[in-house]
Amino acid sequence: MDKHDAIIIGTGQSGPSLARRLAGAGQKVAVIERKFFGGTCVNTGCTPTKTLVASAYAAYLARRAADYGVTIAGPIGVDMKAVKARKDAVAGASRRGVERSLKTLDGCRVYEGHAQFVAAKKVAVGDAVLTAEHIFINVGARALVPPIPGLDHVPYLTNSSMMDVDFLPPHLIVLGGSYIGLEFAQVYRRFGSEVTVIELAPRLIPREDEDVSRTVADFLKEEGIDVRVDSKVVGVEKQGNRIAVKIEAAGTVSQVVGTHLLVAIGRRPNTDDLGLDRAGIATDSRGYIEVDDQLRTNVPGIWAMGDCNGRGAFTHTSYNDFEIVAANLLDHHQRRVSDRITAYALYTDPPLGRAGMTEAEVRKSGRPALISTMAMKNVSRAFEKGETKGFMKILVDRDSSQVLGGSFLGLAGDEVIHCILGLIYAKAPYTVMQRAMHIHPTVSELIPTMIGELKPLQ
Repeated sequence: MDKHDAIIIGTGQSGPSLARRLAGAGQKVAVIERKFFGGTCVNTGCTPTKTLVASAYAAYLARRAADYGVTIAGPIGVDMKAVKARKDAVAGASRRGVERSLKTLDGCRVYEGHAQFVAAKKVAVGDAVLTAEHIFINVGARALVPPIPGLDHVPYLTNSSMMDVDFLPPHLIVLGGSYIGLEFAQVYRRFGSEVTVIELAPRLIPREDEDVSRTVADFLKEEGIDVRVDSKVVGVEKQGNRIAVKIEAAGTVSQVVGTHLLVAIGRRPNTDDLGLDRAGIATDSRGYIEVDDQLRTNVPGIWAMGDCNGRGAFTHTSYNDFEIVAANLLDHHQRRVSDRITAYALYTDPPLGRAGMTEAEVRKSGRPALISTMAMKNVSRAFEKGETKGFMKILVDRDSSQVLGGSFLGLAGDEVIHCILGLIYAKAPYTVMQRAMHIHPTVSELIPTMIGELKPLQ
């Protein structure tokens, strides 16, 4: 039996950073990884997909070269094998970096294999049984495959298996009109695929405000993507070498026939084969490990970090989980999950940056508020770059003058949103930003202008 001070199961965004902190504090650490080091972000999420987004943007911009007075002779082609090779190189470098850093870390021993709890403080991996007073679970999540009739009889792709694609799907059907599905939809449309997106909800990305959903749908349709909303998938079947998806909309059943199918309907935690019951670790009805505000499970000495705890589904929330655990354990600082502010991005082109409350959430709260919006076509930086789709929106509490939230859908929206996010964390009045002098020409320079034009939210 191998005794350690701490065991970390999984090497996503929380685990490796915590291993370094614990080992640096003189603790004997065991890290367990059953497959790829780096977790979802490095292998099938942020790193490879944003690399694909960059390749797709290059193809899109090349086709628009004439708009900028640039002449390119002949049609624009996309070498999918080269695209995949570039993606693999970028993701591979990150994965190898994580693995190397852990295997060379003093005080850390890496075990490669599948971990399962034997008891509350015992974990088996291969032929070894590890014990520790502190155990940290960082096992992530995977694509949810819904019980659609016929789905188990047809070949389908998920965000993970999409990483193996080195060819151009003639017609890609995407089940799910939310963040993952829309990014892949636009990417493969720009590579040259015919693309259809099917969404059950009445609109795309239904957790966003209606004006955001509508604008995203508009620019995706403008690029030639077939968007089907308010459509329930009632069956899937093979038709020769093609795949037929039967959908019910407005009481009528029809079908979309394509060559490849991507299932991007949701995520599920990788907790079903860890033996959590043998450790007495509680999970909710969807399999997420239940944690308190400091990420402690119901079993003393065991924490859950990252996607598997249901308290966030992003790389940045996972990393913040590490910061919370490390602060409480090692720095004696009281940090909590409830301290963090909602913030994320949708990496379509243009991207959406989101922070704080949506307009719908502010309205639902009933609090008196102010709002300001600006079309990206009125932003000189966007106009100069020829990328004027989208708009910016800021919401402010009328009484406290503190910023409640923002939605920046447009050029650099995923970066500009941090101006708002920082202001929310500082709990500073909006006048601080209103009086700031920003650099011209940038997108961010219009934030003070917008704040100066706040009006009551009707």
